[in-house]
Amino acid sequence: MTTSHDTTPHEPAVPTGNTYDKYGSTNPIEQRMMRGFFASFDRFLDSTRPTRILEIGVGEGIVTSRVIERFAGVPVIGLDLPDEELAAQWQSRDLSCAFGDASHLPFPDDAFDLVMAIEVFEHLPDPPAAMAELARVCSGSLIASVPFEPIWRAGNMARGRYLRELGNTPGHINHWTNRGFTKLVAAHFDVVDRATPLPWTMVLATAGDGGDVRSA
Repeated sequence: MTTSHDTTPHEPAVPTGNTYDKYGSTNPIEQRMMRGFFASFDRFLDSTRPTRILEIGVGEGIVTSRVIERFAGVPVIGLDLPDEELAAQWQSRDLSCAFGDASHLPFPDDAFDLVMAIEVFEHLPDPPAAMAELARVCSGSLIASVPFEPIWRAGNMARGRYLRELGNTPGHINHWTNRGFTKLVAAHFDVVDRATPLPWTMVLATAGDGGDVRSA
């Protein structure tokens, strides 16, 4: 287990991502965890007034739909890797999403004033390149989250999941600590705040030169 490394991407042994629906779980403990997650997320959204939003790694579009409801009338564009099943779900939710690579975003500089990467950077083969791209297209705020892997993996094993992989969720090719993920964000953004809803790290940052960690 890599519990203190900032970024150590390696070639995934499984396809990027996983199919476990944490948002739709009926487990009361997991539901409580998700309430904590969204409480932090909504608090970070409170500090933004976006006019154009990008979300990378939209998955099934649960977070995307939540943001669209929150900011009615604000254009929201989603991006994820090619997956026809996901595309069908986007269509059913009437979402404006497309296929693309987080490390090579098809958008001009400063195109969005809110950029989101929710549960994405644990999957990416080149996290620094993706973060640099998010900084390039962001003129305002970034909200990004990842699992806090030491606790995430322990929780998986306690529930009897992925025991042969020592609790590592399929598709998690980077293992982040709170400090490590904050450092990645701070390389390109000014970090404003950090929340740790168990078992995640969530960072709020603003466009800047990087290196500033004000209150995280």
